[in-house]
Amino acid sequence: MTNTFLRLMTAGTLLCLVAGTALAQNKYIGTKMCAPCHRTEKQGKQLDIWKNSKHANAYNTLTTAKANEFAKARGIDKPAAEATECLQCHVVGYGEDAKLAEKTFDYKDGVQCETCHGPGSAYKTLPVMKDHAKSVAAGMTEYKDEAAIEAQCRTCHNEKSPSYKEFDFKKQWEKIKHPVPKG
Repeated sequence: MTNTFLRLMTAGTLLCLVAGTALAQNKYIGTKMCAPCHRTEKQGKQLDIWKNSKHANAYNTLTTAKANEFAKARGIDKPAAEATECLQCHVVGYGEDAKLAEKTFDYKDGVQCETCHGPGSAYKTLPVMKDHAKSVAAGMTEYKDEAAIEAQCRTCHNEKSPSYKEFDFKKQWEKIKHPVPKG
């Protein structure tokens, strides 16, 4: 192997490591940053679909007396809005380093866009979002099929949840799916 080849390989490896680190450091931006583009007819009024879902109020449900009673009955010794058992599914980014959240992010917005699509700081711009491949390359989570989507949903909608109820993915997906209209 020549020195030039080794230098190129080292530079390529370094570039991959830097790119990987940048993706790993994507920050949560919050629904407020997604909203301007995803509220339009052209985008299928995706923001409205989220706003009208239980996901949008997931954190708020933890702030009620009923949630605190529920938590206490299950042996959780904190108010529901402070309990790991509750927060890990009722907010996005729970347990992440606070440095991974931009000022626009508010965990109290509940289960929001980035819960499923990944932290958006690197893919939030219009030029990136207009190109699906660029969005995915910048860190947006891509789901190849409904089985992958269901697997993501079941990270919270499962028997480990203190409030688990039977989860009918197909029925629930119909309520929250939000495709961009064709044409």
